[in-house]
Amino acid sequence: MVRRKRENLPPENSNRSYPSKRRRHSTGSESLVSSSRKWVFSSEDCSDCTDTIVVVSYNILGVENASNHLDLYSNIPRRFLEWGRRKRLILEEIDSYNANILCFQEVDHFDDLDDLFKNNGFKSVYKGRTGEANDGCAIFWKDKLFSLLHQEDIEFQKFGLRNNVAQLCVLEVNHDNPESDTSKLTTEEQSTRKKRFLIGNTHVLFNPNRGDIKLGQIRLLIDQAYKLSQEWGNIPVILAGDLNSVPQSAIYEFLSSSKLDIRLHDRRNMSGQLEIRPNDRVFRSKIGDDASISMSVSRQLLHKWSAEELILATGAKGVTRLKHQLKLRSAYSGVPGKHRTRDDIGEPLATSYHSKFMGTVDYIWHSEDLIPIRVLETLPVDVLRRTRGLPNEKWGSDHLAVVCELAFAKSAESSHSSDLP
Repeated sequence: MVRRKRENLPPENSNRSYPSKRRRHSTGSESLVSSSRKWVFSSEDCSDCTDTIVVVSYNILGVENASNHLDLYSNIPRRFLEWGRRKRLILEEIDSYNANILCFQEVDHFDDLDDLFKNNGFKSVYKGRTGEANDGCAIFWKDKLFSLLHQEDIEFQKFGLRNNVAQLCVLEVNHDNPESDTSKLTTEEQSTRKKRFLIGNTHVLFNPNRGDIKLGQIRLLIDQAYKLSQEWGNIPVILAGDLNSVPQSAIYEFLSSSKLDIRLHDRRNMSGQLEIRPNDRVFRSKIGDDASISMSVSRQLLHKWSAEELILATGAKGVTRLKHQLKLRSAYSGVPGKHRTRDDIGEPLATSYHSKFMGTVDYIWHSEDLIPIRVLETLPVDVLRRTRGLPNEKWGSDHLAVVCELAFAKSAESSHSSDLP
């Protein structure tokens, strides 16, 4: 929820947890008994944080995608793939997190979700993929906490970048909400302390060989998010989604460092997906320094970039170096976690698991004017392996939701200006 000032937050790596309200099934399965997820808190002093946002990013596994790729779920009883069952699990799971912003991917039964979450006070917008696909992305927000000021979509097909889509919404914290720290201000004071933010949601192309398309999609999303942020008064930005890229990848490097020299990377391995296998014993970052990268260029460039691919990736002819203007941080990398669930740069070891992949592809990125207070730990790899794959009796998708609570930094409080919309 959007809270007032937080005080006496638990210390780093607190064992405090928020278990689901749903009664645990008594199955005797060790993997299910040990599969609760716990909140871990920032080691920073957040005692003076005011309004906060609890954000969920969740690839909920499209019904059609699951039925068309049953080979990915060879170890999964068919009843665990049934949508009627999975949607109830997803609703109960989200309810247990007390979240107020939801970013879903692989949504192909939007009306079902809209009906379910509407009863819990959520409003939503949906954007389906272009082409023949039947799924898309959806953003939900708690109606009593936020007002939608602006909404737009990106159809990547218009840029020659396949049928994926992205959503962008500008939301404002409701001043009349009793849980907001601005509720007791005068009208004039409220007008000078409008807390607005931009939330973006996307599902990047899966194909591991098309790094040019993946990079082009993310570039466009970041550029449009930055443009909207400036138009609305340099407001904070949150970007969530299934990026189909692992933390060890060039695409992650572009997001986190704001720049990328494309010539240093193999076109067919921009996302790092091909290097991750479900039977790997550990998942650790392999990102090196510039020198080590340069030394391996000759080995990496097995598939040279064509002029057309460079244009798709960068948006311009002859450009090989990319740079974006958002200073982004990953929510999970900003909150210390445990070795059993995190890699050496702080990202989860796995947010997705089926018979052909175990690794991290789901993220919540935020601009520097938001502060991560806590994140919901994923499951340890050994626990995931004992489930033999997702979804299962407890979890309704082959992805785990990534969840964080973000607070507005004091500098993020926008000053009123006649130039603002």
